[in-house]
Amino acid sequence: MQAHLVASGKYHDIDFARLELLKLLAENAQIRATVSTDYADTAAISAASLLISYTCDVVPDEAQTAALHAFVAGGGRWLALHGTNALLRFADDGVCETPDDAPAFMDLLGTQFAGHPPIAPFKVEVTRADHPMTQGLRAFRVEDELYLTRQRSDIDVLLHTAFTGSCPEFRDAEWDEAQVPVLYERRVGKGAILYLTLGHCRGHYDLAPVAPFWPHPQRCAWNYPVFYELLRRGIRWGFGQL
Repeated sequence: MQAHLVASGKYHDIDFARLELLKLLAENAQIRATVSTDYADTAAISAASLLISYTCDVVPDEAQTAALHAFVAGGGRWLALHGTNALLRFADDGVCETPDDAPAFMDLLGTQFAGHPPIAPFKVEVTRADHPMTQGLRAFRVEDELYLTRQRSDIDVLLHTAFTGSCPEFRDAEWDEAQVPVLYERRVGKGAILYLTLGHCRGHYDLAPVAPFWPHPQRCAWNYPVFYELLRRGIRWGFGQL
């Protein structure tokens, strides 16, 4: 049972997330995992049954995007987490923009990150209770980054929240959304992508050079057992065991 983990990027405690994900993979002694910091090792991705990504502002080039599409369309499964669909650029006025500079990659994932309000508690609702990822789950509250996205392709929303308000740090600032995807599945050929937007984490030094020191480390959804339950289910889903 081969898994490949891509973990790297900006503004997050990638080391913490990488370790937690590897610990979850290690719960099944049959799983063998390889790890990289980008999508360049297309051979390792192609050899895996499950790809897991925890990134922020890490975008594959054209050839790597084609390899990712071939991996999923050929029957592979991809558990994409949190900032995988984030592409960030800071404008001269300090506002964060999310340009459409990787359309094929975002089309494959199904959504593109567009902004989030300040971290605060919000309620996550079960959209589809009949899916193996959500069976037996009830609505829950979590404190995390509420990811607002633009839909790029057909997706099957499994968990959602709602948001009306402002994201002052982002160019795309004003939102009024009755259904914001938190967990969705996207079928591509013989394979599928499962995207979970929860899971922000940040240590003291992860905002450099924007800020040299962040006084309060953040673990957000990583503090909640339901998040680990979703990750465990996502791993089982990735190996066809759910």
